[in-house]
Amino acid sequence: MADLSVRVGALALRNPFLLASGIWGESGASLAGAWAAGAGGVITKSIGSVPRMGYPNPTVEAYGEWGLLNAMGLPNPGIDEYPKEIEIARRSGATVIGSIFGGDADEFARLAGRMAATGVVALELNLSCPHAEGFGTEVGSDPADVEEIVRAVCREVTIPVIAKITPNAADPAALAVAAEKGGAAAISAINTVRGLAIDISLRRPVLAHGLGGLSGPAIKPVGLACVWQIFSRVAIPVIGVGGISTAEDALEYIMAGARAVEVGTAVTSGGIRVFSQLVADLSAQLDALGIRRLEEAVGVAHAAAA
Repeated sequence: MADLSVRVGALALRNPFLLASGIWGESGASLAGAWAAGAGGVITKSIGSVPRMGYPNPTVEAYGEWGLLNAMGLPNPGIDEYPKEIEIARRSGATVIGSIFGGDADEFARLAGRMAATGVVALELNLSCPHAEGFGTEVGSDPADVEEIVRAVCREVTIPVIAKITPNAADPAALAVAAEKGGAAAISAINTVRGLAIDISLRRPVLAHGLGGLSGPAIKPVGLACVWQIFSRVAIPVIGVGGISTAEDALEYIMAGARAVEVGTAVTSGGIRVFSQLVADLSAQLDALGIRRLEEAVGVAHAAAA
């Protein structure tokens, strides 16, 4: 069987499949469940300084076979309450990565210190939510802002910092370069793609918030393109995100340059059992290709395209 263990900088993973932030992460028990189901690591929902209710319903709608359109509004219990959930997940033995969001560099840094104190192995900075006013894409679309935020966080913590990059910018790879300059240990790409659906009978947007973020199979080519470009422009590891539901999807990302991948929308439809299936299928896929170790496949498509 192929060896699926992989290193993302200093972060060691038993396999490359991470539970994406915001999916199945409301409680420590659900994070622990994803780990028990075979995930290589779990990422918490994005946590802010204070509790947020999020947007009114409807907040999530299926977009045919292409994925999900959502505008949740970053609902979360706040950094004072959430650490007890992380402790539950950590007691299960899970590799837990903490996700945080903030409105500026100072807020990110304060949150980073609090989140790091919970014992998470790394931080993912949500610089890319496409629909939360004052957060996400609004603070993560300018390279100078990204560098400032990442630098502030890296001064505050000693654990690896992962910058989650938006595709909703003119040059997402430039944002990754800025994050690397700021001290990021890795890049995750991408978050959801800004989108909209209209209910023609009601003559209004399907989501209560109007604009949302599209995830799932429809955005895989966008995610792949971003990973491809980022891999060519930074020296730090890349984590691929967007439309991964099969081992073949994951292997495309890995051959484009990702060392790990995040799985989100596929979990909402298939449940956490998708992780054990993905692990088994990827191992079989690598065996069929004559690849003994997953790391041998990282970025190989670039050599073929040269």
